[in-house]
Amino acid sequence: MRLKSRYHVGEFPKVFRSKKRGNFAVWGIGGNIGNVPRRFKKLLQLLKAHRRIGLHASSIILKNPPFGYLEQPDFFNAVIAFDTDMSPRELLRYGLYLERRFKRRRTFKNAPRTLDIDIIFYEDRVMKKRDLQIPHPHWSERASVIIPLRFILEVS
Repeated sequence: MRLKSRYHVGEFPKVFRSKKRGNFAVWGIGGNIGNVPRRFKKLLQLLKAHRRIGLHASSIILKNPPFGYLEQPDFFNAVIAFDTDMSPRELLRYGLYLERRFKRRRTFKNAPRTLDIDIIFYEDRVMKKRDLQIPHPHWSERASVIIPLRFILEVS
């Protein structure tokens, strides 16, 4: 995948000073419908206010071409690192809730979307369930995860 550009928007990137709340997790976020950087800022505000999440860092925002279904706008992607006392399953449910809150519609595989949230890592756990795989099965193949993740690791 060819990286198009990097964006600094609001609190992307930022290192946060929050108290530890349990297990370390990383979300990959993306979207390509509407004002995605603004949506990322709103998502971060919700996470900052959540009593079960303690933010560590947000990455730069990347803009890059789609994969899979190519007839769609470029994607914005970033990663967010945080602590949580939610279980992996609770974290999955919360991510799906947030996607719905931001009007995500699942029409077909790799379709355009307002917001996509993937659990990239949850501590050092390995899970392979039908609806939840940790670490995310394709994280190491995607520059849209590797580059922002490298930024987070450098500042943490």
